[in-house]
Amino acid sequence: MGVEPENTLRSFVRAEHEGLDVIELDLHLSKDGALVVMHDAEVDRTTDGTGPISDRTLAELRELDAGEGERIPVFEEVVDAVRAPLQAEIKDVAAARALAEVMTRRNLLDRVDVISFHDEALAEIRTLLPEVRTALVASRYGLDVIDRARTVSAGMLVLNIRRLTLELVERAHAADLKVIGWTVNTPDHLKLARGLGLDGGTTDFPEIRRAARYTA
Repeated sequence: MGVEPENTLRSFVRAEHEGLDVIELDLHLSKDGALVVMHDAEVDRTTDGTGPISDRTLAELRELDAGEGERIPVFEEVVDAVRAPLQAEIKDVAAARALAEVMTRRNLLDRVDVISFHDEALAEIRTLLPEVRTALVASRYGLDVIDRARTVSAGMLVLNIRRLTLELVERAHAADLKVIGWTVNTPDHLKLARGLGLDGGTTDFPEIRRAARYTA
């Protein structure tokens, strides 16, 4: 998030307060298997530490400052801190298995969508949780991304808006796939999302939602 320390409980509470429909977060596994909420695989950019998340235990990660005194949260803390629907991005099959366990134990199927750049991670969580809602994420892609999504039974595409075309959106909709654009951070991005007929947009700035009334 662009207005609070990134991927902290404070940022998620702020997003909910701003009225966003869904809160997206990224998950990695700590050395001892905890589902840690952070965008990057390394802690360098957003904390006062260095190195991969996977090299540290949860206790060690808790010692890091994630910005303005905030600490790195685990997935279940976010579940408890906000009531909004969540989009949980997973990076690999191991994270898929860990997330499936939490979603089953906490009865989160109706509240959490699972998204990933990695087809195999989506296929794994679909095997473990056949009713889960999933989305395929892509940055560099062509029309083949539609077939990729259908192969892993994803119901939505989350795509880099700078590469999106009206043809792809129309074909995806014809295949019963919703299309979300990322990242929608400016009024021009918002106009593009509307012009393409997208089903939604991912943003770092909650206030962009309020800009909708001023853009055509």
